[in-house]
Amino acid sequence: MSLHPLITLVNDRDVKQAKGFRLAAEKLTGTSLEADYQTEGKNTPKRSDEDLTYLNVRVGRKAKARQNNRDEKHLAEAIARATSGDDPLQLELPTGETLTIVDHCVPIKTAAAEKEKGDNDPNAGVEDIPMLAMIGEDRVGVIVMKFLEPDATRSGAGDTPLRLFLQGLAHAAVVDANKDAFSAEIQAACGKSIGEEAPAVILAASPRYWELCRKREAQKGAAWIRELERLAREIGETVGTEFFFVGLTTEATEESIGWDYDDEGAKLSGGIIIDKAWEAGAGKLKPKPKPKKLDPADEIIEADPSKPLMPYNIRDSYQRGDRVNHKTLGEGVVQNITGRGKISVMFGEEKKLLIHERP
Repeated sequence: MSLHPLITLVNDRDVKQAKGFRLAAEKLTGTSLEADYQTEGKNTPKRSDEDLTYLNVRVGRKAKARQNNRDEKHLAEAIARATSGDDPLQLELPTGETLTIVDHCVPIKTAAAEKEKGDNDPNAGVEDIPMLAMIGEDRVGVIVMKFLEPDATRSGAGDTPLRLFLQGLAHAAVVDANKDAFSAEIQAACGKSIGEEAPAVILAASPRYWELCRKREAQKGAAWIRELERLAREIGETVGTEFFFVGLTTEATEESIGWDYDDEGAKLSGGIIIDKAWEAGAGKLKPKPKPKKLDPADEIIEADPSKPLMPYNIRDSYQRGDRVNHKTLGEGVVQNITGRGKISVMFGEEKKLLIHERP
């Protein structure tokens, strides 16, 4: 059994498949994910035990330009810079709660994974938390990000909403398991204390990403949205983790996609807009329209060749398919008995209402 069941799910082939992640989501429940959450937290590396910190750990060179597969990392850095300092950018969730960015690219590992240990290495497969934040005054949250430009035509290989969902849950388990260490560092960094609630998860992606994901599924993405919302509700009941699905828009300029670079790394070139990822009720499947019942009155009855052509007389009785000859209207075919003493007759392409069985 893996030390990191949530990370194993994150890398599962079906979870990463654009055409298969909805079916993978259907197999998950809040109860099964609660067990994985507890196992994930139990086996997460403990940086505090190694005298290592979580916040403000910076390694490598500062980015000077856009790089392949680094958009989310650079955007997170740009947002973190914009929300700190003397004139910080104020962020707010669609629910109206304030969002205070604590740090970005938060390390979890205590050391590089050792290949020879395989899955028995607590550091195996563990990734940094993209962004750490405080929601309101005392709720800690992890932010998982996905950035796409407005004219993007693909959402990225393997980056399905379910994969981001599970990645966020795995990060929440890490923060929960190391709550004391995180609480002390957050208190020192921004003066906020972590309350008793379980860590929240914010899935923040470009509106274009959500749009492309919805185009993959029938009925405008209702099926997978319904499954993610279900899992979010069930996890809220079992673990206590709340999920926020939001669209994150950068104010692009002619020179940049929303951020550029200086000597300190990535820097926002405009503001940030945070909105709901989808409209209320998007996860409800629209019922398929029932096939329209054919009105007998609209059905064309062909003449019964076995029946003789009869002269029309208001005193005679007629049945469907009878051939009648009207003095002025010509030859016709009885279509229906439309009421007491009445019949509808098709003459060419015109239907007429006539009287029959007159006493």
